Amino acid sequence: MTSVARLAGVEVVYGAGRQALGPFDLDLAPGEIVALVGPSGCGKSTALRLLAGLEDPTRGTVTRTAGRGETSVVFQAPTLMPWADAVSNVALPLELSGMDRAEARAKALAALDQVGLAASSHVKPAQLSGGMAMRVSLARALVTRPRLLLLDEPFAALDEITRRTLAADVHRLWDQTRPAVVFVTHSVEEAAFIAQRIIVMSPGPGRRVGQTLMDAPLPRPAGFRTTEAFRIAAETISRDLSVSMGAAA
Repeated sequence: MTSVARLAGVEVVYGAGRQALGPFDLDLAPGEIVALVGPSGCGKSTALRLLAGLEDPTRGTVTRTAGRGETSVVFQAPTLMPWADAVSNVALPLELSGMDRAEARAKALAALDQVGLAASSHVKPAQLSGGMAMRVSLARALVTRPRLLLLDEPFAALDEITRRTLAADVHRLWDQTRPAVVFVTHSVEEAAFIAQRIIVMSPGPGRRVGQTLMDAPLPRPAGFRTTEAFRIAAETISRDLSVSMGAAA
């Protein structure tokens, strides 16, 4: 099966010889959801920037089959235009691609409806809660129907109840178009819930130190967090992280 994106032996070295990542490998299949888990500074976000085409590796190769406009990124902060309402924010990538404004806004309204914010389409970001703003950001990322969706700790600043709700929303939205997804997180439980494959990274420069496969249905069924499969996966990921941190010490 053709990969949507591939990192092969990538390394990223910044000024003064500081190596931030690698060597690191990742092969991402169409429709696959992969989580990258590791301590702060391990290079998770760097790997995401390579996949997004926002940065080039110092060594190694990045292969991206997703074409122009087929990759969307959601950052930890919603990064919405503060002067524009929700529907204008969501319509922006469509308008930038040359789509007629009326058609772009119609598609944006449909995307907001999918995330439960149809009634807030004319509300500006300052009037939205953190969870609502993140839903707008997700709608904007998905309105282009990307083949590759990159999520860089999008729920880190939110409370636990909102995080869990949005995690379920990600699956529901993913199920409509099945993009390949890479989800960066510090949370073991969040990774086990969201992803089909969880890659544990070492402290920087980040390398792969463990991988857990989740053989469970997507979207997750009700009560999934109480199942034996979820518990075992979370324990395995936690053990890999502990081993990694111990080796680093």
